[in-house]
Amino acid sequence: MSESFGLIEVDLFSSDVNGLDHPEVIRFRQLLEDVAMEYHSRLLFFNIDQGTVSFSFDNEELMTHVLKILQNDSQG
Repeated sequence: MSESFGLIEVDLFSSDVNGLDHPEVIRFRQLLEDVAMEYHSRLLFFNIDQGTVSFSFDNEELMTHVLKILQNDSQG
């Protein structure tokens, strides 16, 4: 049985960025994959829709850490 840790959605790019082959999207995905490796985990899901990036890792600790960073960023 696999665990599900949810999905993180972030309005990160302008709405005209809508493809996985966009250079900025490719760089962001690579960043997420690098971070996942540091946590000995994997990027399970990655998608973009009109500038909104959705992603998920297979590590609850990493998901929590990313959510805290995003929450602190939105408050500052």
